[in-house]
Amino acid sequence: MSVFNSPTLSGAEGKGSTSVVHNFNAGPSILPKVVFEEAAQAILNFNNTGLSILETGHRTPVFQEVMDEARVLVRELMNLDNDHEVLFLHGGASTQFMQVPMNLLDEKDTAAFADTGVWSTKAIKEAKLFGKVEVVCSSKESNFTYIPKDFAVPNDAKYLHITTNNTIYGTQWQSIPKTSNSLVADMSSDIFSRVLDFNSFDLIYAGAQKNMGPAGVNLIVINKNILGKVKRSIPTIMDYRNHIKEGSMLNTPPVFAVYVSMLTLRWLKAQGGVAAIEKLNNEKAALLYKALDENPLFTGTVNKEDRSKMNACFVMKDPALEQSFLQFTKEHGIVGIKGHRLVGGFRASLYNALPISSVEVLAQLMKEFAGQHA
Repeated sequence: MSVFNSPTLSGAEGKGSTSVVHNFNAGPSILPKVVFEEAAQAILNFNNTGLSILETGHRTPVFQEVMDEARVLVRELMNLDNDHEVLFLHGGASTQFMQVPMNLLDEKDTAAFADTGVWSTKAIKEAKLFGKVEVVCSSKESNFTYIPKDFAVPNDAKYLHITTNNTIYGTQWQSIPKTSNSLVADMSSDIFSRVLDFNSFDLIYAGAQKNMGPAGVNLIVINKNILGKVKRSIPTIMDYRNHIKEGSMLNTPPVFAVYVSMLTLRWLKAQGGVAAIEKLNNEKAALLYKALDENPLFTGTVNKEDRSKMNACFVMKDPALEQSFLQFTKEHGIVGIKGHRLVGGFRASLYNALPISSVEVLAQLMKEFAGQHA
């Protein structure tokens, strides 16, 4: 009998559930249990107001405190300087593919891009609507299985855009490129997962739903000194300067999503901040990749030096066994490991809130399955 008939640790356990779910979903993804509990209470009675957070006015003092705390926590966790502003906006990262060049590029300007996956490809397409684009490096020819190392950025490029972690393909920039140009980064799937010099970025954007909150809100960290340089007229709602002036309250913000993000950031601070969570993330990734490399049935899909510590992608050497393994893990509480359709195989997302014990369960199931089929 398998030792995993009754999993012992979790991400989210349903009311009345007799078994634990190990949540490896790529997004929307796992959040801390304490965040679920506090958010659930707020839906019924927010801060003892007698109102649900879902019906609380965004201009009220009680919600203003939420927005203020969320922004302060971002500043603290990232150790931001006074030049950088923090915004919580609608639209997710996909809106930023358009909003970034709209604010930073004139028609004759050039933006440099590293093309390392679907999301950077989409960002490139949108930037071409507002200015010139130069793709300075790409791993497309290998189906994005590595991060390019040797490339040059034109001196006159307004900015270099990178996607720090590639959720679909399982690659990650382990070393952020140094450039004299402004640096723009889509950090949607590894935001707050590791210590970086966040002040070295002129603009960071991240959809919350992969590592810092629920779907519905987008974090923007921007150096205000790069704004106001374009000649074009920018629609009011798309101009970062207007959102900065109004403290992310230019229009009705996604109240609940901001609140849950604030709770998640509060939880992260309580864990010891980004440095502490990075240590745990490194341990989780090392554990899973060791199990992968030692297993005769599985193989990774990307270059080892570029492996993501957030999204581990792998396939089976015998594809005929993949469905059996997926069913085997499902029976033992593993959810969300089916790979993206563009890559196939499996993807285990190791976001901040995932306990290392869930990774231990997956690693042991891989070993047990190999024992049955090798």
